[in-house]
Amino acid sequence: MVVLLLTMVCGVHICIFFLKHLNTNKTMIKFLNIEVIDHHNESCLDPHLEQWETPYVHYPQPQTFKRSECSCNPVRYFAILSMQRSGSGWFETLLNNHTNVSSNGEIFSIPDRRRNVSSILKNMDKVYNLDWFSSASKNECSAAVGFKWMLNQGLMENHEEIVKYFKKRGVSAIFLLRRNLLRRMISVHANMYDKDAKQLNGTHKSHVHSPLEAQILATYKPKLNATLLIPELKQDEETAAKAMQYFNTTRHIVVYYEDVINNRTKLNEVQDFLRLPHIELRSRQVKIHTTPLSNQVQNWGDVQKTLKGTSYESFLADYQISSSAPL
Repeated sequence: MVVLLLTMVCGVHICIFFLKHLNTNKTMIKFLNIEVIDHHNESCLDPHLEQWETPYVHYPQPQTFKRSECSCNPVRYFAILSMQRSGSGWFETLLNNHTNVSSNGEIFSIPDRRRNVSSILKNMDKVYNLDWFSSASKNECSAAVGFKWMLNQGLMENHEEIVKYFKKRGVSAIFLLRRNLLRRMISVHANMYDKDAKQLNGTHKSHVHSPLEAQILATYKPKLNATLLIPELKQDEETAAKAMQYFNTTRHIVVYYEDVINNRTKLNEVQDFLRLPHIELRSRQVKIHTTPLSNQVQNWGDVQKTLKGTSYESFLADYQISSSAPL
């Protein structure tokens, strides 16, 4: 009788344990389903989509318009991470030349938009929800949407929160950098000079669309501080390396300006990265500095002397592009 009673008590405890365990599993399953539904529109998911791609495919529901018949067109999110005078403006015009891409410019060039992390995340939400309107905004059938972000515009200071956001929202990073940091430095100095001089009929232009305008801007030759030359090049090099280290755990691609200039098929790699159909991408922008480096700097002799025998000596090498060549 005692044995029978003990058996019944044990049986009740076992049943209670399994019922609790079953309820816990149901709660977990329900939670996981909520996560998936929140991240994607399950009714739109392509059954042929590879599993690793799922976090990077989105079906945004804008507040300012309806996507209508394009509601099930997948959208990829991206951000072009770059440094001033690295060709990012030109690169972005190439991307925007694609029918299905909307890259909304340098949205964090306005300090108020990056005043704190909350403001940064709020503005990114607006872009990726397709509620950000600019001249680059396409129709409701956009297949990739993003913007351009300079490393010195709150990105490095808030990198931890931004990396978390990229991972949570499935944002892919496109690093657009220059191999030759000396050329970038010359371009930075020339652009800073024109902000005050306004050489084009009293107007400052960072980018131009005619060979004549490019020729006028290229007449200015900066004088580089030979003493600060190597420390500044090193700082730029370290900044780019640090940024790539910060975002190493995100989905990303590294693109170099010189590689795209010399081999346009590099743009196909970018289109593949964003899962876009290949088209020939064109830009109306014209390159400003096309002459040998020795013609672009006032104190070229000092620059040569400073860099020769250092790890930056390769920056003295020349390459030339016709100013009339389409970029």
